[in-house]
Amino acid sequence: MCVCQDPSTCPAAEGEFEHVCGTDNKTFDSSCQFFATKCALEGTKKGHKLHIDYIGPCKYIEPCMDSELNEFPLRMRDWLKNVLVTLYERDEDNNLLTEKQKLRVKKIYENEKRLQAGEHSLDLLAHDFEKNYNMYIFPVHWQFGQLDQHPVDGYLTHTELSPLRAPLIPMEHCTTRFFEQCDADSDKYIALDEWAKCFGIKDQFD
Repeated sequence: MCVCQDPSTCPAAEGEFEHVCGTDNKTFDSSCQFFATKCALEGTKKGHKLHIDYIGPCKYIEPCMDSELNEFPLRMRDWLKNVLVTLYERDEDNNLLTEKQKLRVKKIYENEKRLQAGEHSLDLLAHDFEKNYNMYIFPVHWQFGQLDQHPVDGYLTHTELSPLRAPLIPMEHCTTRFFEQCDADSDKYIALDEWAKCFGIKDQFD
């Protein structure tokens, strides 16, 4: 039978970079300590609500204004596109992408109109999305597929979102509000159509 690990048996953290902040606004020395604590609360209301909120010690996250929330998808779409292009450039023998995915990303990579990675104004990002809309469809859908793993059911839970949102929150203070907004029907799950709509993607893409 499975037995929860005692949090005190977790290896000592080597630095603040190993700390994580829980949704209870409590700093845990490491992810090991967090999951050991959550395991001990299994079956309780508190345990059900406890997740990793973000990477690093708990700190004050400034409120996300409406205007900032509207800007967030612009940067996220551009970032996802550049993540895929980087994977494509590095993917010689590592099989980071499937052959089908490589063909899709190759079209983006070789497109002369592609906005190169770097710091861009919000106006330029908005203009590029409008002019080169098709370049952003696959990256948004690809990221959903990468996260939808436990189980693969067409919905994202808080736990499945964690690998993306937890490192982002300390850098992008609108992260939490953005993903809360994505859950349009407030059922605690983000469906693919909700995810796509959040990023301004309207086309269905297989």
